[in-house]
Amino acid sequence: MAPRAARGADGSYRITGHKWFFSAPQCDAHLVLAQTDRGLSCFFMPRRLPDGTLNGIYIQRLKDKLGNRSNASSEVEFVDAWATLLGEEGRGVPTILEMGTFTRLDCCTGSAGMMRQALVQALHHAHHRKAFGSLLIEQPLMRSVLTDMALESEAACALSLRLARAFDSEAPSEIALRRALTSAAKFWVCKRGCELAAEAMEVLGGNGYTEELPLARIAREMPVNSIWEGSGNIMCLDVLRAFGKSQATREAVLDELSGARGQEPHFDAAFERFAASLDSDTLTEAHARRFAQSFATLVQAKLLIAGATNPSARAAAEGFCATRLGCDGWGAVFGAVTVKLDSAAILARAWHQD
Repeated sequence: MAPRAARGADGSYRITGHKWFFSAPQCDAHLVLAQTDRGLSCFFMPRRLPDGTLNGIYIQRLKDKLGNRSNASSEVEFVDAWATLLGEEGRGVPTILEMGTFTRLDCCTGSAGMMRQALVQALHHAHHRKAFGSLLIEQPLMRSVLTDMALESEAACALSLRLARAFDSEAPSEIALRRALTSAAKFWVCKRGCELAAEAMEVLGGNGYTEELPLARIAREMPVNSIWEGSGNIMCLDVLRAFGKSQATREAVLDELSGARGQEPHFDAAFERFAASLDSDTLTEAHARRFAQSFATLVQAKLLIAGATNPSARAAAEGFCATRLGCDGWGAVFGAVTVKLDSAAILARAWHQD
């Protein structure tokens, strides 16, 4: 049960109760949800009171987490903790989500950055490790795995930066686009990050599983971005709400995607399927994950097509479209593609040799 907040004569509130998960207790202030007579509300709670004394925040213990240990998480007890109301009483969730929307972008960009680091670690190892008489990077199956990972990493980076650009704009179309794209990008990039980190670790074999190299830590860090600020199902349901409640969002998304039409057949076919799904009976909660995945990968494909200004970029765009948007071309694991890719160009691009 959420802590309770009682309003004082001066307009401030006193909050009492237990909070099982309290992130970053070392911060100077926190946003806290607590119950008032009008419902769940959002409060600004400083660590110290205006007179400099400590507020009534008592840490019970630090959480023993899988990863992200450099950033403390705790369990706390509030005892008449002083706080001020943010927004309206009873509107705590919408108020705190204004902050949460920005941190969902952080989750997306953070995962994309760790994906790139994991890929670089795998590529470096493959360029220097010999097995069965040849370098790993020269072996066809390993090249297939690394090529697939390179496509995933580049697409995640492109999607994250496009989303960041939408956050920097006050144009109505950009605001409408980020309303749907934030949750879809956060869901998809963070999910794929976990898989890519595990695959990169496997490229290094037993060495990758040790704490002497960064991949073990990357693999532990990845899952938290899927959980923070709303787990996968919450993100996908939010995507459905964004499309269901706003015609402007639908128009902004279709306009964004239309810029790549007529350049790649797999993209064109996927665009038509996606546009048709917006008005179909399959746009339901049960299909929300599939819809969010389709939306995110379609935007990624559009961005790679738009950025295909040289041969290696075109190889990446075509490879991504053929594997992610083709009906039967994408395997369940990295390296299980059934289409022919320009691995030489894609890997040279990922290794900055193009």
